Parts: sequence; structure tokens; C-alpha cells
Amino acid sequence: MPKLPVLSAKDVIKVLKKFGFQVHRQTGGHIHLWNEERRLLVTVPNHPELTRGTLVSIMKQAKIEREEFLSKLK
Repeated sequence: MPKLPVLSAKDVIKVLKKFGFQVHRQTGGHIHLWNEERRLLVTVPNHPELTRGTLVSIMKQAKIEREEFLSKLK
């Protein structure tokens, strides 16, 4: 299993947009993305660096496998 890189919120949002998520709203330091097709709401903290644990949590919310996420990152 490949090791997850440390990414910024901006990088994570770019990847999530490739999966059909759109920015829904921003509340304080959190950006909420909505996917109409999957009916999912994902919250991304607006930080310059997200820890690997936070990244795993975001992928679980979005119901995206690690390999799928990393393939869209490239």
C-alpha cells in the first residue's frame, strides 16, 4: 500500500473535483464539498498541510479508495 503524501487543502479539493465534488460552502476554516450524484458531503479543513490521518478521514467521507485517490493525484 503506497504511503500517502502530505497535501494542502487546495490539492485535496482539486482531486475531489475530479470525482465530481463541487464547493458547496465555507464555514470558518472548513470547506464543504458536495457530490450530487453520490449524495455525499465532505468537509476539508482549509490548512496549508493536512496530516495523513485527516487525509484518510476525507477519503472515508468521500467513499474513495486510497489507490483511486492517488491515481487522480498525478
